[in-house]
Parts: sequence; structure tokens; C-alpha cells
Amino acid sequence: MVSLSPSTLRRLQSLPQMQSVWEGDRRLISEDAILDGESDSDTPEECIIWVDGSQGIVRAMDMVSADMGLEAVVRTLLRAIEHPQSPTLAARPQKIVVRDREIQFFLRGALQELGIVIEYVPHLPLIDEIFRGLQEVAESRPPQLPPRYTSSLTQKAYEIWKDAPWKRLAEHQVVAVELNCFDVETLYLSTLGKLGMDYGVLMYRSMESLKQFRQRIVSHDPSDNLEEAFLTQDCLFVTFDQFDQDVDEEEEVNLETLPLSEIQPSFGNLHPLEGLRSVLYEEEAAAVFIALEAFHRFLRSCRSQLKDYEFPQITRKYRITSPAENTKKQLISVQVSTLPELAQELYEMVSEAETDDPETFEVELPILRDDLVPPKTFLSLGMLPWDTTEYLRQQTQFHQAATDKISQQGEGLPIVLLQTTKPKAQAMIESLQAAGGLSGICFNPGEDPIEGHQYDLGILQTQDGDLYLLGEFIEDDPVHQQAKQKWEQRCQKTKGWCGLIIAMGATGASKGQPGFKDMMALLEVRSLSPEDLGLGLLELMSM
Repeated sequence: MVSLSPSTLRRLQSLPQMQSVWEGDRRLISEDAILDGESDSDTPEECIIWVDGSQGIVRAMDMVSADMGLEAVVRTLLRAIEHPQSPTLAARPQKIVVRDREIQFFLRGALQELGIVIEYVPHLPLIDEIFRGLQEVAESRPPQLPPRYTSSLTQKAYEIWKDAPWKRLAEHQVVAVELNCFDVETLYLSTLGKLGMDYGVLMYRSMESLKQFRQRIVSHDPSDNLEEAFLTQDCLFVTFDQFDQDVDEEEEVNLETLPLSEIQPSFGNLHPLEGLRSVLYEEEAAAVFIALEAFHRFLRSCRSQLKDYEFPQITRKYRITSPAENTKKQLISVQVSTLPELAQELYEMVSEAETDDPETFEVELPILRDDLVPPKTFLSLGMLPWDTTEYLRQQTQFHQAATDKISQQGEGLPIVLLQTTKPKAQAMIESLQAAGGLSGICFNPGEDPIEGHQYDLGILQTQDGDLYLLGEFIEDDPVHQQAKQKWEQRCQKTKGWCGLIIAMGATGASKGQPGFKDMMALLEVRSLSPEDLGLGLLELMSM
């Protein structure tokens, strides 16, 4: 039996002893009845509670894992004695009653020098009533979605995930969906996900709310409370995250590389007076369902017009069956329109903020992503002989052929080699396929103004217009200078054609020198100049 330390005993014995009886118990209960948060553990949770029966107040309450020992009951009791959560004084009770013999005997041994009588009773009326109320609260808490919408709205969210609107639309390229039903006239849809971090669709109830929030963010007034700004938005939303995020917190996961079974949509509401609410009620769920269905149809029918983040004026009308029970399969006429003028206005907000304050917070998502090439990938510039090129065209798992016939001048095809592990190589290939393939490779100047280093930044451009960091090369490194010079000479002979090879075997014997069997993909693309991308000098910025 573990006993209290002498100093703790003296401290507790110095407290006044109340002429009161406390009830204590430990019970399995839904954690949602006690806390709003979710447990990080799969182990069932129990609630430990200590109540002053004479005053009818809860002195201490804890949620603990069900496999924790009886010591947890004592810890909560000591907190009830010394630091009660109710507005009452620290004190010892005269008597404690419990309904569990094991707890009774354990407490008698642990508290034997505190002068507290510990008795067993079969029933604890006050605690029974408290737990009954807590359980009723948990059971009456509304679900995130109305039950009749759970399946259909979740399925609609997965359709949006497959559509990947963030590959076609930037945040400022807003799409208006006119509903004129369920107390909603128009929802203004802004997509998240171009950066490859946060994915979702925000559905603003008013254009004013959208503009005001964006203006507050880009102005980046140090005195402005960004959390308060976030909560003043007036919108419905669906966001996407990973199921059961049992991963290293420091390891960033690109959701687009995960299978659909690991993607979880979440719905909610933001309002200046309500704040953040992770629940949609009946009419809100119906409006979100119609908006997402209209958006899905719009993305499917106008995909070619939204290529490479182009944003022309487009208007489409759809008739969608109302999901509401009392509408008897009524067809609702919905109009979906792009808003190029609003997009330009939102874009100029950022441009003006950058002009006024070069150190302003950058709201526009960076144009250069770094979530394609895995860390610790072996990278080199080289050349592939023409006969080997022809062999790989026939034998690799994935081959992206050149759109024109490549002139076989010089020694061979200039290539960039990326070698990583097989699973990561496969994920890279699938990401490139999802982006429509690769369109070009560029070496763009960059600098670290703090360290004073100049770089050549290898950049990949995909067919959907995204740019990915390939690698960083110190500009004055003689090895890189020689390799870069040969690369440019070879690209001149092929009239601007080059290749990307993705290989596995980074942890095996072929590390740094992959064989034919290790080469999983060959992509034949254009060699792009910095002027083609129009990026200018890229500077490393401290965050």
C-alpha cells in the first residue's frame, strides 16, 4: 500500500475538518458528457467524482483511463480537499461514503491518519442524479449532421474531394451559387487546398463577410486579433482531414497522397454571434447539400475552362432535387457563376498590402510548393543515352512521351534523376499523374539574404499549373556549375527537350546509381527558362 508522505499528511491535517459527508465514485461514462474535446486514447474512459452531500456541490471531477489504478481516486480526492473546483474553502470531510468495497478498503489504507470515516453504502443518490444528468446531456447533444443527411452529405463531400477544385481555383477565385431557398439567397464559395495543407470549401453567406475577412487578414494590423477576425466570418464550410491522425506530429502528411478511405470530411458553421459551431442543422445541411451538388456539376462541366487557374466569366444553371422532406422531390433551380471582377478585387487587396508594407503577412498561397519531392531524395543532373532512352520508353512503369519528336542530337537526353524509396517514388508518380503530368523543368535563381548564399532552384511545373521545388543547388559550387553547363548544352542540342527519371532503391545497394530495374518513370518534358515562369529572383523568407 502506497501511503502519503509525512509533509503531505501534515499539510492535510492542518486543514479544518467539516461536519459533512462526501460521496465519491468512479464510473464508465461517455466523455462527451463531461468534455467537449475528444480523447486521444482508444482506452475507455471513466469519470471520478467527489461531491459534498451536505452542501450539494461537486468538489472535484476527473476523466481517467479505465485501466488506471485506484490511486487516481485518491488523487482526485486530495484535489477536492485542497483545491475544490466549487467556490468553497479547502477542508477535510468528517465522513466519506462509497459504493465500491475495493475503493473503501483502498481509501482506509491511504487516508488512515487523516481522521476521516470511510463507509460503504449500496447507493449514492446525489452522484446517481449527477451522472444521470450528465448522460442525458451527452445523449441529447446534436450530431454533426442531421441523421437523414449524414450519408448523402458525406458522399457529396467525397465527390468534391475527388473533383479537387483547389487544382483549378485559387482562394480568391470565388464562385457564386444562387439557391434562393432554405433562407439562403447566394453562397459565395472559396476553395482551400492550393498549398497542399488545408483542404476545404468555405461557403460565405454574403460577399461583404468574405471581403471584410480577407481585408483584415491582408492588412495584418498588429493590434488586430486574428482569432477574433476568424470568428467574425459568416459562412458554412466543409473541410477535409485525415482519419485517426496516429502519426508523428512533426511529420507533415499530404492528404492528396492518401487513399479515400483515410480522408474525413467535417462540416460546420461560422457566424459573428455564434462563433464556430461544428454542427449543421436541418436547413443548413439542405443548403450545403444543394451548393455542393451544384459546385460538383459545375466543376465537371467546366473543367477545361478552368485549366491552369484561368478564371473566365462562366454561368451555368442546374435543376437539383431538394433533399428536404417536406418538398416532395421538388426541383430547385440553381445558378452557378464565376466572379472574375471580385477575384481581381481580392487579388489586388494582397498586391496593395505588399506595396504598402513589404513585410506584410502573405495571404496568397505560395506559388512554389515543396510537397512533391520527398525529403532525403537523391538528386542529380545527367544524361541518358539514346538507346537507353528508347529502352525505358518501353519498360518503365510510367512513361510520359514528348508531344513532338525529339531530335536525337548529341550524346543523349538530358535528365534529372530523383531516387527515393519505392513507396515514395510510387506516391510521386501518382501525384504527377493526378496533376495531368509534368510540363517542364526549370532552374531559377534564388538567394538566402541572411546567409548571403546564391542558389539555383530546380523547379517542376505540372500540367495543372502548379510549381514544385525540385531541389536547391549552391550556385558557385564547381560540381553544380559543370553539371548545369552540360545540361544547358545538351538541352540546346535537343531543342529544349529533357527528361525526369523517378527511381527507387535509395536505401539499397543501388543508392546513387540506380539500374534499369530501379527506374520506375520517365517523363519527357520541356526545359524552361526563368523567363518562361516569370518568377524573378526568389528569396528565402523567415517565417
